[in-house]
Amino acid sequence: MRAVLSTTFSSLRVPNYRLFATGQLVKLVGVWMMFTAQDWLVLDLSGNSPGALGTVAALQFLPVLLLTLYTGRLADRYDKRKLLVAANAAFAITAIVFAVLVAAGVVRLWHVFLFAGLLGIANAVETPVRQAFVSELVELPLLPNALALSAATFNTARIGGPALAGVALALFHTGPVFLIATLLSIAPIFSYTRMRPAELYRTDTGIKKDARVMDGLRYVRKRPDLLLPITLMAMVGMIGFNFPVTLAALAKINFHAGPSSFGLLTTMLAVGALGGALAGSARRARPGAYLVLGSALAFGALEFAVGFAPSFVVAMAVLLPTGFFSMFLAQAANHRVQMGVDAEYRGRVMALYVLVFLGTTPIGASVVGWWGDHFGVPSSIWGAGLLCFLTAVVALVWQLRVSGDRIVVRMRPVPRLQVVRPARDEAPAEKAPVVHLPLPETGPSPALSTR
Repeated sequence: MRAVLSTTFSSLRVPNYRLFATGQLVKLVGVWMMFTAQDWLVLDLSGNSPGALGTVAALQFLPVLLLTLYTGRLADRYDKRKLLVAANAAFAITAIVFAVLVAAGVVRLWHVFLFAGLLGIANAVETPVRQAFVSELVELPLLPNALALSAATFNTARIGGPALAGVALALFHTGPVFLIATLLSIAPIFSYTRMRPAELYRTDTGIKKDARVMDGLRYVRKRPDLLLPITLMAMVGMIGFNFPVTLAALAKINFHAGPSSFGLLTTMLAVGALGGALAGSARRARPGAYLVLGSALAFGALEFAVGFAPSFVVAMAVLLPTGFFSMFLAQAANHRVQMGVDAEYRGRVMALYVLVFLGTTPIGASVVGWWGDHFGVPSSIWGAGLLCFLTAVVALVWQLRVSGDRIVVRMRPVPRLQVVRPARDEAPAEKAPVVHLPLPETGPSPALSTR
């Protein structure tokens, strides 16, 4: 157990990364408290409209869609730590003003829309820079562990934040919840300023003064191994990862949940996601394409099942493995991109990844919110899962055609899928490498390794 824990949390032995993780954990607990209280506030102000929730989510991520490629260019040109201090300061100031309006009882729905957009601008700068900055906190062998722990930090906050918000909403009004969340959001400013710049792992090519956005796009276009996970996550991020819209509406409208249990669906999703993040914490090598594709298939099938959950309890139960594979998929795709990109392009490539993963949310959230208004919230969930599953199937077919691999089903000694790679010139056909993917003894979907 000691050895496992030492491997799982090895990046925390690096002082700069420890400061980074601590600041992010405190801030994200506050952010998730704010988002949960905000969802409750929007439903109150809008008369329980899923469309209003979709509009808020769209406004939060619209700046990511419009600005991320350019902020990724900033990450390749300037000091990432200083950029993160400025972005987090802007986020904190905006959140303070928003919290004061809510606490004073004068907030209106258009205020929520306005501040969602302003907070989204701060996030459009912070997110791609933070993604690229992780590679400067630890050495390359520790990068998968550092990225996995960052995801675990995110999901620990996603567990604690909604749970704390649910209790606070039951005890107080939304105003105090926003004030508490705002105080927590200041934490990263102190953690970044306390870091030791001399101990950062920077290379001569890490900052490129003439970095251009188009150069980064051309770089990705020439790299099929990067293009596949980025394209896959474009659809999953746009359609499949709209749980802030769908779960809030499902809890209050379909299951008639009160404020004390309002955040439980999100919490169960986050518990599973935390497991998915920790499952990838021991990774030391770049994950393969089939690990990414397999987890995408599993996630799509599970989200499809969530849409048909007949009760609140069943939805909670199915959301646990859904959360696991959602984070396992996102983390595996992130690792495959991060560990395959050259340092001089990292900021722009990660900006593109953030753009397709988060920046497409305005489109997806608007569509999902509209669909929920007209055809019911459950159908917006199972429909998203079906689209993600079909996208993963198309991506799998593309990968097989590009690589020349083929899938073979073996029934003995145990049922399994084999991805058989073509023989190379230097190796005879009978020695072609084989990747074993075990199939469950029951059920139609392959049980694939965790991210």
